[in-house]
Amino acid sequence: MVTEVAEIALATNFAVIIVAAAVMGFLATRTGQPTIIAYIVTGLLLGPAVFGIVEPGALTETMAELGLAFLLFLLGIKMRIDEIRHVITPIVKISLPQMALVAVVGTGTALLLGFGLWESILIGLAVMYSSTAVIIKMLTDKGTATSLHGKIDIGILLMQDIVVVILLAILAAGQPDSAVEVLVTLGTVLVLVAIIGIVAILSSRYVLPPIFERIAGDTQVFFLMAISWVFLFLYVSQELDLSIEMGAFLAGIAIAQMPYSKELQARVSPLTDLFILVFFVSVSLELDAAALLTYWQEAVIAALVLMPAKFVIFFALLDWQGFELETTFLGSVNMIQVSEFGLIVGTVAVAGGFIGEGILGFLTLVALLTMAISVYVINYNSALFERARPMLGRWESDEGGHDGPDGYHDHVVVVGFDEIARRAILLLEERYDEIVVIDRNAEEIEAIEEAGYHAVFGDVKYGKIRKEAGVAYADFVFSSSVQTDVNQVLLNEVKEDARVFVEAEWPQEADDLYDRGADFVVMAPQLSADQLGRYLESYLTDPDEFEDARMADIDILRSNELFPTTRPEWGRLR
Repeated sequence: MVTEVAEIALATNFAVIIVAAAVMGFLATRTGQPTIIAYIVTGLLLGPAVFGIVEPGALTETMAELGLAFLLFLLGIKMRIDEIRHVITPIVKISLPQMALVAVVGTGTALLLGFGLWESILIGLAVMYSSTAVIIKMLTDKGTATSLHGKIDIGILLMQDIVVVILLAILAAGQPDSAVEVLVTLGTVLVLVAIIGIVAILSSRYVLPPIFERIAGDTQVFFLMAISWVFLFLYVSQELDLSIEMGAFLAGIAIAQMPYSKELQARVSPLTDLFILVFFVSVSLELDAAALLTYWQEAVIAALVLMPAKFVIFFALLDWQGFELETTFLGSVNMIQVSEFGLIVGTVAVAGGFIGEGILGFLTLVALLTMAISVYVINYNSALFERARPMLGRWESDEGGHDGPDGYHDHVVVVGFDEIARRAILLLEERYDEIVVIDRNAEEIEAIEEAGYHAVFGDVKYGKIRKEAGVAYADFVFSSSVQTDVNQVLLNEVKEDARVFVEAEWPQEADDLYDRGADFVVMAPQLSADQLGRYLESYLTDPDEFEDARMADIDILRSNELFPTTRPEWGRLR
C-alpha cells in the first residue's frame, strides 16, 4: 500500500511538472523569452525555493539524465562538417582562444567577487560557452541560420559543444586528489572518446548507411532504429565508465554525416524537448531559496561584466579573421549570453563535490539574466548594428574577407520525385545553376546527387528540411506532392517574387492554391488529357514527328537511369 501511494505521488509530481512547464513555456513564447528560462522558473516555483509543491524523485532524476543525454545527441546530429567546411579554419581559430579568454574573464571576475580559487576556476569554465538553445532558436525564428554570421555562430557553438562534453566527462569522474590524477583522468577520457569516436565514424560509413537505406521509408522503424543506436552508445559509455552524455554525443555524430540527419532531427526534437524540459525543471527544483539567492548581487555584477566582455572578445577575434564589419558585429552580439551548459557543468560539479549548491544558484541566476537580455539583443541586432556603425567605422574594411554566398539563393527547389518532377528538372536545369530536390527515397537521393543535383533527405513538412533546402530563398519551387497542407506551407514560406508550381488532386484544392498565390497548379488528369491530345494531333498530322516522340518516350521508360541521356525534344508536340 505504501509503495502504491509513493508511486501515485511520484506520477502526480511528474504530471504537475509537465503541465506547469508547458504553461510557463507557452507564456515565455508569447513574451519572446527562451523556453529554457520558463523551465528553470517553473522548477523554482514548484520547488522549495518558492512554493515547495514538488520534490524531485527517482522518475524526474532518470528523465533529467536522459534529457541531458538526448540534448547532446541532438547536438551531435547537427554536427555536419560539410555545412561549415568553408569557414572551419577561422572557426577553430576563433573558438579556442574565445573560450580561453572568456574563462579567464569569468575566473577573474569570480575571484574579485570573493569566491575561492577552485570555485572561480569552475565558474570560469561554466561561463565560457554561449547558449546553443537561445542562439539556434533566435537564428531560426529570424531566418538567418544560413547567413554567414549564422554559420559562424553555429560553428563556434559546435566547437564549444565538443569542449563541454569532454569537461562533463572529466567532472563525472569525481573530485581528483592531485593534478596528476586530473591529467590521468583527462588522458583516459580522451583515449576512450577517440576509440568510441572512431567506431562511430566507421559505423557512419560502413554500418549505418545500408541499414538506414532499407528502413528509411518506414518512419516508425527509422525512428526506433535511431533511438536504439543512441541507447547502444549509452550502454557502452556506461560500461567504460565514460559519461553517457559523451556516448550520446558520439552516437549523434555518426548519424550526422548521413543524409538522414535532418529528418532525424525533426523526429527526435519533440522527444528531446520533453526530456530537456524535465532536466531544466529538475535543476532548479533542487535549489532552495537560500542557495538561489546566496550570491544574487554577485550574479548581477557577473552578468553585467560577462556580456560586454564576451562581445568584445568575439568582435576582436572575428575582426582578426578578416570578416566584414556587419558579419563581425552580428556574429559577436549574438553570443553574449551564458549557456544552459553552464548549469549542466554546475550540476555535474555539485554532484562530484567540486562546488556547493550556492555556486549552482549563482550560475543559474547569471544564465537567466544573460539569456533573457540576449533574446532582445539578438532580435534587434540589425537595428543595433545600424546605430553602432558610425562608432565602428575604424574597423570597416574594403576587403571581402571570408564573406561569400550564404547557402542557397535564387535556386530551384523540387519537392518529391516522380516522373513529372524528373521532366521538370530536365527543363529547369537549362535556366538555373542550382537545383535542390527534397525526397524520402534514399536510393533516389543518391542517384540525384550522382546526377549533379543537390538533394535533401526528409519530409518537407518539417521546418528543418525546408530550411536545409533554402525554400525561403528559392526563385522557383516545384512540388510534385498532392498534399494540400504541404503546398500551403510552401506558398506561405517562399519569397514574394518566387515562382511556384504545385500539384493538386481535386479542382477545389487547385482553386484554393491559386488563391494562395500559386503560379500554376498541375492536375494529373488534365495534364494527361492535354498530352494525349497533342500526341493524337501529331499522329494524325505528322506521323514522323509522332514516331520520334514515341521512341524517345520508350527509351526513357526502358532506361534504368534516374536521369537518362535520351531526352525528348520538349515542346515539339504543340
